[in-house]
Amino acid sequence: MNTTNARILVVDDEPELRALLQRYLTQQGFEVRAIPDATQLDRLLQREVFDVLILDIMMRGEDGLSICQRLRAHKETIPIIMLTARGDPVDRIVGREAGADDYLPKPFDPRELLACIHAQLRRQRLLGAHRHGGEAQPVRFGSFVFDPEARQLMRGKEFVPLTSGELSLLTALALRAGQPLSRERLMESMRGRESDATDRSVDVQVMRLRRVIEADPANPRFLQTVRNVGYVLVADPIDP
Repeated sequence: MNTTNARILVVDDEPELRALLQRYLTQQGFEVRAIPDATQLDRLLQREVFDVLILDIMMRGEDGLSICQRLRAHKETIPIIMLTARGDPVDRIVGREAGADDYLPKPFDPRELLACIHAQLRRQRLLGAHRHGGEAQPVRFGSFVFDPEARQLMRGKEFVPLTSGELSLLTALALRAGQPLSRERLMESMRGRESDATDRSVDVQVMRLRRVIEADPANPRFLQTVRNVGYVLVADPIDP
């Protein structure tokens, strides 16, 4: 995906900030739509496809957290960068758990937002490169089936909720099931900003995901550690 054909959707109820972001991002080569609320967002997403959604948390009417949770509940996979005037780390965690891919406290340097957007587009390219021009196939491990395309984990007929970080990790591993991936590769796939992901953050997400999918997280069967390399998802064959 080239910057010149990437489409950015900005949702913020501050007219001045909308105008500033639309002007700046357009100058950077993006096609940009800027709107003030959830009602217009829903209409646009029904008609058009965007590559990145920039979403303000504190808006009149439906706020950004509610919008993000609702989009993820309806299996909307667009990368979401959340903007907020609050810099509390708790808000950052809540935003991640709501399904945001990145988080930027106001005020921010527009160049920092640009870096976030480029990182999300790189992540999308990495995920898309593994699909070989078609849809990614579901992956089965034990009683679980994960659909990388829908970013949805099922156990039988039961939907298994995951945080954004867990979903990103599982997606990266599932797209290369059976192939060990380094922590560096997982960091690139998981996070919007490289500075926001570390070896430790990857290990923490692995630990959390094991608690969900492993009968004995201390002795994992599916999400295994590969010494001196990283991690691998050991999947079962899917019957045709």
